[in-house]
Amino acid sequence: MAVDLGGTKMRAASVAPGGKVIDRCELPTPRAASCPDALHSLMSEVGGTSDVDHAVVGLPGRVDYEAGRLEWAPNLPESWLSDLTADRLASVVGLDVLLANDADLAAVGEAHLGAGRGFRDVAFVTISTGVGAGVVLGGRVVRGRRSLAELGHTVIDHRAADSGDAATVEQLGSGTAMARTAAQSGVAARGAELARLAGRGDRRAAALWDEAIGAAAYGITNLAHMFLPQAVVVGGGVGRNAGLVLHHVEAALRAHGPRDLSEPIAVVEAALGDDAGLVGAAMWHRAFGDGLDAEIHEEVAGG
Repeated sequence: MAVDLGGTKMRAASVAPGGKVIDRCELPTPRAASCPDALHSLMSEVGGTSDVDHAVVGLPGRVDYEAGRLEWAPNLPESWLSDLTADRLASVVGLDVLLANDADLAAVGEAHLGAGRGFRDVAFVTISTGVGAGVVLGGRVVRGRRSLAELGHTVIDHRAADSGDAATVEQLGSGTAMARTAAQSGVAARGAELARLAGRGDRRAAALWDEAIGAAAYGITNLAHMFLPQAVVVGGGVGRNAGLVLHHVEAALRAHGPRDLSEPIAVVEAALGDDAGLVGAAMWHRAFGDGLDAEIHEEVAGG
C-alpha cells in the first residue's frame, strides 16, 4: 500500500510490484482530526479491497529513516508529528510500515518507471505549492540517516536572508511565491490561470512567471553541482507546465551548471504526474529498503 500524506489532501493506493496502481482513495487532509484516525480511515478504504502486505507512507518533510519517524513538516499539524512514526502507524493499521520523504518516493518512481528510465543518475524536482527534490544515483535513493536534498529550503539570496526577506528557492520559486508576487503586483490570476496568461504572452503574468521559475532554475542548478545527475526530471503542479519551465532550467544549467561534461544534463518533464510517489512506493525496497542495508553490511563485513 502506498500513502501520500499532504497538507491539503491525502491519498492511498494498492500498487503492484511493477508499479501499476490498482485501487486508490483520495480524501481531504482532516487537519482537525487526530493523525491515526485520519490515516486509518484512508488506508482502510484501500486495505479492505486489496491484498496488501506492507505500507510505504510518503510524508512532506524531513524523515529520520533510521528511527522511522517524521522530524519536521511545516505543512502538517504539529500535533501529528508524534504519531507519524513507523511503529505507531503499524500498530494502528496492522501492517508493516516504512516512512519516506515524499520527494524521495517520487524520485524513485520517476527514475525507475517514469521519465528517468534509461538514466542511471536522476534528480527529481517538484515545483508546486513548495519546492522539493529527491535524488537517485545508481538506482538507489540518496540519503543519510535522514532524508536529504531539501532543495526548497536552500538560500539563493543571502542579502534577502540577512534582511529577513524571501530568500530560499521555495520562497522565491514556488507556486506560493508566484501568488505572493502576483498579489503585490495587482495581478488577480493564480495557479493554472497565471500559467495560461503567461503562455499567451500576457506581459505582467509572464514577468511574474519568469521571475519565479528563474529562481527555481537557479536552485536546480545548485542541485546539479551537488549530485551531477544525468537527468533532471521536473514535476509538480507548476513544474508540469513544461513549455514554460524546462527552457529556464536548461538555460540556467548552460550558463551556470557543471562544466565540461561528456553529455549535457537532460531536462525532462515528469511522466507519472501525481502518481509518481505511489509508483515509487512499489520500488522502495529495491531503491532503499532491507536489500540495500544488507548489501552495505555485507560490503563492510567483507572489507
